[in-house]
Amino acid sequence: MPHLDLSHASWRKSRRSSGNGGNCVEVASVEDVAAVRDSKNPSGPALVFAPAAFTAFVNTVKQGRLDLH
Repeated sequence: MPHLDLSHASWRKSRRSSGNGGNCVEVASVEDVAAVRDSKNPSGPALVFAPAAFTAFVNTVKQGRLDLH
């Protein structure tokens, strides 16, 4: 995938993220992909997903399969 400019992306954070100790991610939709970044490091790296891959990622997170034990 060529370089994707996320500098003007409109990032959003879940309403559920407040009060969880700052462990938040932000999501932006840019050029038919979903980008995800750590809200504490907005200038850091972002994960970029095609729509179907983003849906699978969200479902995996909801199922708790990525939780650290």
